Amino acid sequence: MINLNQLRAFYQAANHLNFSEAAKALYVTQPAVTAQVKAFEAHCELKLFKKKAGKLYLTEEGKAIFKYAQRIFDYEKDIEIAVEEIKKLKRGSLRIGTARTYARHFMPFLISRFRQTYPNVKIHLDEGSSSEMVQSLTDFKNEMAIIAKGDENRKVTFIPFSQEELVLILSPKHRLARKRFIPFHELAKEPIIMKEKGSGTRKLVNELFSQNDCQPNILMETSDAERIKLLVQRGKGISFLVKESVAKELKKRKLRTVPVKGHQLLLDVTIAYLKKQPLSPPAQAFLKSLKGIGTKEMRFKGMGTLMSKMLEQRK
Repeated sequence: MINLNQLRAFYQAANHLNFSEAAKALYVTQPAVTAQVKAFEAHCELKLFKKKAGKLYLTEEGKAIFKYAQRIFDYEKDIEIAVEEIKKLKRGSLRIGTARTYARHFMPFLISRFRQTYPNVKIHLDEGSSSEMVQSLTDFKNEMAIIAKGDENRKVTFIPFSQEELVLILSPKHRLARKRFIPFHELAKEPIIMKEKGSGTRKLVNELFSQNDCQPNILMETSDAERIKLLVQRGKGISFLVKESVAKELKKRKLRTVPVKGHQLLLDVTIAYLKKQPLSPPAQAFLKSLKGIGTKEMRFKGMGTLMSKMLEQRK
């Protein structure tokens, strides 16, 4: 195996054709360079330099090896540049996991805001249920996740980020759609379209039924919020979704929402990452960006409010 210190001494000596200049470039003494070059020649079992009239020349073998050494140390310079650019966030990548609802409605806003400051950092966005995204952290598939708070995981840090309101959605033609509020006992009779197991929404809705000593009448379960909205619009059942994710449909009166008497469902959204793994520079910067959004009071009014506030500040 080639000794890189010896190769470096040979490279500098060949580049300058002068052992004294090579020593200056390496910040060592000339005898040290001479010793390293002789050791390298011994390892190669080749004569790499020759002298004539006090001047240093490369042998043909030396010229051939110098070309390869030049490539190696050019790559070394490229690596040094890359390291500095990564540290200064002039390049890099970040893998983020998030729930499907947030990927559609919130993450474009958060990523766009981050890339205004760090345009050369590539963001890879992964979608899944909250439990799947926690698993993706422990499997090193993602470095950070923005998800609903689920079960505790001793390997993962969860930082509160926002609270999103879950609302009951119905078809405008549903028999309960015109009520001011719906008693739970009436709600429990209805076929319900559930988010997939492992999602924060599913966990919260399950808790609602459990608190009322009741089992939901599940018509279907799916991870696709758009499918849920279409099915509810067609009167196939009721469902619960994050309020911001149905804002357009409510405004266009394609869906209706009615409060459930005595209940307000708030979904705790968190920033999650592994406890014992240091965050990369892009992840540190993204975390700082998230923490800098709004005041603590604003942070718990939901992403819709935060997005509106940030858009007003841009005007």
